Amino acid sequence: MSAELRRSLGVLDAVVIGLGAMVGAGIFVALGPAAGAAGSGGGLLAALGIAAVVAYCNAMASARLAAVHPQSGGTYVYGRERLGPFWGYLAGWAFTVGKTASCAAMALTVGAYAWPEQAHGVAVAAVVALTAVNYRGVQKSALLTRVLVTVVLTVLAVLVAVCLGAGGSGPRPPGAEASFGGVLQAAGLLFFAFAGYARIATLGEEVRDPARTIPRAVPLALGLALLVYALVAWAVLAVLGAGALAHSPAPLTDAARAAGAAWLVPVVAVGAAVAALGSLLSLVLGVSRTALAMARDGHLPVALAAVHPRYRVPHRAEVAVGAVVAVVAATADVRGAIGFSSFGVLVYYGIANASAWTLGPRRRPLAALGLAGCGALALALPPGAVLAGAAVVAAGVVAWAVGRGRAVRPPS
Repeated sequence: MSAELRRSLGVLDAVVIGLGAMVGAGIFVALGPAAGAAGSGGGLLAALGIAAVVAYCNAMASARLAAVHPQSGGTYVYGRERLGPFWGYLAGWAFTVGKTASCAAMALTVGAYAWPEQAHGVAVAAVVALTAVNYRGVQKSALLTRVLVTVVLTVLAVLVAVCLGAGGSGPRPPGAEASFGGVLQAAGLLFFAFAGYARIATLGEEVRDPARTIPRAVPLALGLALLVYALVAWAVLAVLGAGALAHSPAPLTDAARAAGAAWLVPVVAVGAAVAALGSLLSLVLGVSRTALAMARDGHLPVALAAVHPRYRVPHRAEVAVGAVVAVVAATADVRGAIGFSSFGVLVYYGIANASAWTLGPRRRPLAALGLAGCGALALALPPGAVLAGAAVVAAGVVAWAVGRGRAVRPPS
């Protein structure tokens, strides 16, 4: 029986999966820390624009590479095929580690909004439930994601209308001037929110007509997410201002209160939990597919390369990813995970842009801009995130060197 995954996703399904991964992470989690780094409302909006430009470069690099290499694994595959095995491995390592932190952050967001007193327990339960959904097949996951995205966008539309109606036409005057370094750090934190389009590329082996579908779905999902982020950030700044936003653990529910719409607070809380569920669902899909590709090449245990004979999904990889995420969600801090995740993901996309450089002269200007942007945002992140991320990347390099040494060492 073939070990191929089933190609069942069209353009709409791919857009929904990408949008589901993006909408939720940044809106409900990253806006507060980013506002604190930016120092002003104008700085936050500028950071959003910078993050979007870098994300666009990365999105186009991913889309063009996925059309050429329509296999599960994303930049792990592109780096391996375009730059060599080490770079593919490093991309897969950075993605798997960074996105595991993202999964834990999203699971904890579910718990924080749904039942704050039992946030860690709810987070673990969410991971278990969504792993079970993914186990039954990617098409079921796409259908569930479509429902979650619809609910979240409806809640956010109501929130934006209420906030702009109560707070005027734009952000309040800033309480502090934004610095260039602060804006870059905010952009690096907000980049955490834009990384969902990778889910489309990593599902390349399950997309119908990938050469046509992926290049259409990636920029469309990114553009929709940017529009949603810009509207929500503008509306929240209109009623809270940058200072209050920076110190708010739940900025969107606080914005609803500040707008005088107490009735909207529980609705937003439910929307936040649903958004994080949608993001977690897509994140686990992406990490498990990268684990599948790495296992196929022997960089992870070969047992993880198994494809379920009935559901045609990498079931062992999904269970393994779910187990690791559940452990991290039981112990992690949601805000601390954002910077660490962003560093790993920026390394991943740096390799994607370097891979896109090899596609020819027409692709190089955008690839160069994306590579430079990834480097700048990664180094601008909070020092703790940079140090932790660099240490994990270095550990991956050591693991690669040790593995190669064992592979070439003659038998005793």
